[in-house]
Amino acid sequence: MKKFVAVAGNIGVGKSTLVNMLCERLEWQPFYEPVADNPYLADFYADMSAWAFHSQIFFLTRRLRSHYELAQYPESVIQDRSVYEDAEIFAQNLFLQGHIQPRDYQTYRELYETAVQLLPPPDLMIYLRASVPTLMSRISLRGRDYERTIAPEYLQSLNDLYETWIENFVLCPVLTIPADDLDYVAHSGHLNLIARKVEEKLTGNEEVVFEAEEMARAAQD
Repeated sequence: MKKFVAVAGNIGVGKSTLVNMLCERLEWQPFYEPVADNPYLADFYADMSAWAFHSQIFFLTRRLRSHYELAQYPESVIQDRSVYEDAEIFAQNLFLQGHIQPRDYQTYRELYETAVQLLPPPDLMIYLRASVPTLMSRISLRGRDYERTIAPEYLQSLNDLYETWIENFVLCPVLTIPADDLDYVAHSGHLNLIARKVEEKLTGNEEVVFEAEEMARAAQD
């Protein structure tokens, strides 16, 4: 039976890598964040407060379209980052920083909440949880120039929003992966463990958790 799974998590946590590796393991189709030239992006970086709302509306529109297309896709698919994160994490963070005015943010939220009600949710949300030191280390390793200026305080603010969001997320089951402790790139056993937990969660097992002992055993495989 066709499944639609989304992978959520902070910058640098390893979403794209996990999507790629899980899809190879499960023989599903990956769907990565589409590369799109946001016509507001240059203006946004020049003046965030003037253009944050416009930029976020553009990103939300693209993400809503992608979600709808994936829900109709005939094969099982894993999505790199969900539509929910656009609103609950990144737009909200800009609002809290004062870059989106309350009136504009209210309009954005009403659009988002109305659209989400019309979309079928994923069958499973995978949440990659990692501490700021882990995120900073992985961001450094991948060496993207535009990420070199990301501050630990910014990642912590996003982490706080992620934790609040995932704690209250009820649209579909959630599988939380302790990304500080699992290195699915270095240890094939960790990837196999995650794949097994995903399959268990999709079969309706609500008690799926990652135990310290099984993670240690998986690292030796």
